[in-house]
Amino acid sequence: MHGRATRKQRNLKLSRANTLNSDNFPINSEYKMTGQHIFFDESPNATPILAIAEKDLADWYKQAGKPADGWAKAHEFSAKKGELLPIPDADGTIMTVLLGLGQDGAITEPDPWGWAAIRDKLPTGSYYLPEGMGADAQELAALGWGLGSYRFIPYLPDSPQKPAPLLYLSDRTAVERAQRQISAISLVRDLVNTPTNDMLPSHLESRARTLADRFSAQLSVITGEALLEQNFPTIHAVGRASADAPRLIDMRWGRDDAPHLTLVGKGVCFDSGGLDIKPSSGMRIMKKDMGGAAHVLGLAQLIMDSGLDVRLRVLIPAVENAISANAFRPGDIITTRKGLTVEISNTDAEGRLVLCDALTLACEEKPDLLLDFATLTGAARVALGPDIPALFTHDHILADKLARAAMQTGDPLWRLPLWEGYNDYLDSPVASLLNAGETSFAGAITAALYLNRFVEKDVSWAHFDVYAWNQKPRSGRPTGGEAMALRACFAMLSERFGSS
Repeated sequence: MHGRATRKQRNLKLSRANTLNSDNFPINSEYKMTGQHIFFDESPNATPILAIAEKDLADWYKQAGKPADGWAKAHEFSAKKGELLPIPDADGTIMTVLLGLGQDGAITEPDPWGWAAIRDKLPTGSYYLPEGMGADAQELAALGWGLGSYRFIPYLPDSPQKPAPLLYLSDRTAVERAQRQISAISLVRDLVNTPTNDMLPSHLESRARTLADRFSAQLSVITGEALLEQNFPTIHAVGRASADAPRLIDMRWGRDDAPHLTLVGKGVCFDSGGLDIKPSSGMRIMKKDMGGAAHVLGLAQLIMDSGLDVRLRVLIPAVENAISANAFRPGDIITTRKGLTVEISNTDAEGRLVLCDALTLACEEKPDLLLDFATLTGAARVALGPDIPALFTHDHILADKLARAAMQTGDPLWRLPLWEGYNDYLDSPVASLLNAGETSFAGAITAALYLNRFVEKDVSWAHFDVYAWNQKPRSGRPTGGEAMALRACFAMLSERFGSS
């Protein structure tokens, strides 16, 4: 029961997830992403992790035998949730690891971070989970274990790499699903973590092109003055002050007659605030202001990698909100692609400006579903904190499906209202609307209401206001870039569209 045993079926070994170094992510050169280090192997020497519920602990003690029961009693192992106890054999080698499941014994609770914490506590070695563990639980275990291995080290060429503990699982499909999610989340993290000197609009285009090439997707880009010629005035206005030209990245994948899914991501590669300049403390992590673009690229990778049956379109307005003699100004009035005029009340509310032209374009072909991601407002963080993205949609059925997917995946989100009563916060006496309300109230809602003006009423649309950042390190979640609501969205999309 406690010794090492040859697995009866081919197992899956999940080790380091997307660990980068200076060789595979050279500075100022094309982005390269490592694969997940997953192997198929027979491993007779892996140590079992035995999961025990509190209600089953007495029975385990009766069956355990010496010296395991004595060791567990000496260390007062109680099987509380997350409790971990390695049990050595006579020569000091770990022969079994006990994992507490708590009172109810649930091992399917959607919490990958608990598995990341387990990984952090175990010494280097090979481990396997007990037979009979469900596919969903195995997927969560692999996901947490793999994300716990993530490191962003391309700018630390001499960073030592400690050997990672390895995990063996019996369900190949579950681990492959986890691997695809780990890869997509790692992509989001990598893109957000990359400093702006290596992640300007031209670099973001390069990353999108690399992804398109990998999956044989089509990619086109409208750059610089061509944005004005092709009627994307707000994208041009926000990005024209940068030495790196603004652009609209447009990627398509999938069969033409599949349901049309469009993803729009805010790609503000750095936000100085423009002429309404941010304080230095507010600028410190503004490399993450392209987090929306990172999310749609990560979600697009997951969709393509999983073969969902959709006609996928990804739109990324990529700009730097810089300051120069030709920067757009407070009080300027810009005519948008839709024909609405926008009076600029604050140049630091630039994300909604670049998004509105992209959303207008997206709606021109009437997609079956339109999702946008943006690091849009500090107000959403005041309301929900850094871990929970705000969801806005008029589609109640879509909102319910996303809420269920969030619960099932342990990937939180929370719906806030598109409260029509706040529309007058955006009233302008000289234009169709302001780009930002001149009040401290309801900032996340008024930003979503602004975007709503550019979405056609017959298009099913959801807006995600994400933080895209971990403020402090936790197991599986190092400080820095983070994917939020990505797994929940993919679960909803998988249920809705399925594979081709």
